Amino acid sequence: MSLEIILMFSVLLLTVIFFVFEVFPIDKIAFFIIVLLILLGLVTPEEGISGFSNSATIAVLALMILAIAMEENGVINWLTSGMSKVKSLPIYVIAPIFMFVTAGISAFISTTAVVIVFIKIINQLSEKYNISQSKLLLPISFAGILGGSCTLMGTSTNLIVNSVSNNLISQKLGFFEFSILGLIFLGISIVYLTISLRWLPWGKQQNLDRDYQIENYITTVRVTENSKLVGKKIHESFLHNNPDVLLLKLIRNNYTHNSPGKYISLKANDELILMCDLENLARINKSVNMNIYDIENLKIQEEKKIEKLNNPEKEIEEEERVFVELLMLPGASLLGKTLGNLRGFMMQDTIPIAIKKRKTLINEKERMVHSSEDKLELKAGDRLLIEISKEKIDALNTMENMVVLQEFEKVTRVSKVKRYFTFSVLLLVIALAATGVLSIMVSALTGISILLVTKNLDLNTIYKKVNWQIFFLLAGMIPLGVAMHNTGADMWISEKLLGFLDGQPNFIIIGVLFFVTMVMSGVVSNNATAIIMTPIAISVAYELGLDYKPFILSVMFAANFSFFTPVGYQTNTLIYGIGNYKFKHFLWIGGLLSLILWMVATFLLTKML
Repeated sequence: MSLEIILMFSVLLLTVIFFVFEVFPIDKIAFFIIVLLILLGLVTPEEGISGFSNSATIAVLALMILAIAMEENGVINWLTSGMSKVKSLPIYVIAPIFMFVTAGISAFISTTAVVIVFIKIINQLSEKYNISQSKLLLPISFAGILGGSCTLMGTSTNLIVNSVSNNLISQKLGFFEFSILGLIFLGISIVYLTISLRWLPWGKQQNLDRDYQIENYITTVRVTENSKLVGKKIHESFLHNNPDVLLLKLIRNNYTHNSPGKYISLKANDELILMCDLENLARINKSVNMNIYDIENLKIQEEKKIEKLNNPEKEIEEEERVFVELLMLPGASLLGKTLGNLRGFMMQDTIPIAIKKRKTLINEKERMVHSSEDKLELKAGDRLLIEISKEKIDALNTMENMVVLQEFEKVTRVSKVKRYFTFSVLLLVIALAATGVLSIMVSALTGISILLVTKNLDLNTIYKKVNWQIFFLLAGMIPLGVAMHNTGADMWISEKLLGFLDGQPNFIIIGVLFFVTMVMSGVVSNNATAIIMTPIAISVAYELGLDYKPFILSVMFAANFSFFTPVGYQTNTLIYGIGNYKFKHFLWIGGLLSLILWMVATFLLTKML
C-alpha cells in the first residue's frame, strides 16, 4: 500500500468520524475535505474546487431552486390539498395513501420539501382529529426517500451516481431507466410499513405546555414604577423562599446580579429573571404590578397606554398572544444562536421561550434548554418555542428556512394562475429531461429562467431558502472521489474485494456491494457514500468483465436506502424528535425494511447480469 493510499484512507476515516459524531456542520466538513486533499497533494487545486462546477452539483442546486418555486407558489400545497379529507379513515388506510402521494411527488420534487409539507399537514390532523403523528411521520419519510429513487431527478444521490459514472466510463442512466425497480421497492415498502404501524408508538398529542415544560420556564419581568415591590428588600417579598417562584438574576442599569442577595432593595425598572409557571406569572403581574414581557413589549404597552390617554373614545384592542413552535431547517438564519441572544435576531415583539434539541446518535434523549445563558446553539432539526401576537404569525413565514408547526398558521394565498403556471414549468422541465432533449441540469436551469423572467420566482427568495449546506457538501465530496481515483485507492479496494469475492456467484458479489453501501449510507451522508462507492463498483465490474449497470444501480439504490438510523437522510433527522421516536424504531423497523429491500434488490439486479 502506497503512502498516497494511506493518506487517502486517513482522510476517509476522518470524514466518517466527523459525519457520525457531527463534530462540525456538513458544510464545514466539506470545506475541511477540500483543503485537506489539496494540502496533502491528493488532488490539484483545480480538482479540489471542481465540485463547484460539476454538472451534478449545479443540477442539484437547480432542482432545489425549482422545489422552492413549487413551495412558494403553492404547487406542493395544491398537490397535497386533499389529504385532510382522509381524516375519518382508519390509520391503516390513511398511512398507505400518505405514503403513495408523498412518493409520487418526491419522484420529481425535492424529498425534503415534500416531507416538510406533510409534517405540517400531519401536525394539523393530529391537533384537530387526534390522529397519531408517530404512526405517519416515519412512513412518509421512508416513502419520500423511496419515491425519490424512482427517477433520475428524484434525489441528489441519483444525479451524483450518474455524474461519476459518466465521468469514469461515459455511461449515463436514462430518466426513467430504473423506475420499474424503484416502483417495486416502493410497493413492497408500503405494504411492509403499513403492517409495521402496530409497532410504531402512538405518540403523545402535541402540547406545547407539556413538550416545553412551560409550567417551569424562564422569563424576564420588569418592576414598574407603581409596583408594590419598589423599595422592598427581596427577603420581604414573595421572591424569597418561595417554592413556586425562583429569582435567578437581577438586572439594574445594565449590570447583572447573579443570585442576588436577600437584602437588596428593589427599584423601579429593575429587570428580574424568574423561573415559575404561567399561573404564578399572571398572579404576580396582577398583585404587584409587574410586566411579564421583555423591554420591547414594555415599550409597545406604554405606547398603547399613551394612545388610549390621547384618544379616550377610541377602543384599543388587546392583542392575543400565543405560543408558536418553529422547526429549524438547514440554512435557517437563527442557526448558531443561543436562547440568550435570539431576541436580537428575531422580529420585534417576539419572545423566544425555549429550545427543544433534536436527538442525535450521541444524545438519544432530547434536551430542553430554557436558560438564557445556556451556550447550546440552535442547530438544524431543533425546535424553538416563541411567544408572539397571533396577528403577526403570518410574518414568521418570511423568516429563512423555518417551518411553523402550529394549527393556527394561516395559509398564504397564491393566485391560481401563478400556481398553474409554475406547475406547467415543472412539467416542461420533466418532459425535456425525460425525453433527452436537454440534460436535467439544462432543463432545470431553463425552467428557473422562465420563472425568473415571468416574475414567478424571486432571486432574494432563492438566496434565503436554498439549502446551501447540501450544495457545499456535494462540492466538497466530489474532490474526494477524484482523490480516490488519483491515488488508486478505488482500485486497491476493488482488488481486495475481488480477492474476497473470487469464485463467488454473481448474486453474492452484488449482495456484498449493496450491503456495504447501504450500511455506510446509514452513518455517512448518502451523497458522500455514493461518491466513495461508485468508482469502487465500476472497478469491480471492470475487473470481472461484467455489465456496469447493475453495479451502478446497486450503489444508487443502496445509498438511498438509509432507513435504519435517523441520521442517514435529512427527512429522518427532521421527523426523529417530532414523532417521539426512539433510535430502536429506526433500527428495527427501518433495519428490517433495509434487509428486505437488500434481498429483493440483490435478486433483481443479479438478473440483469
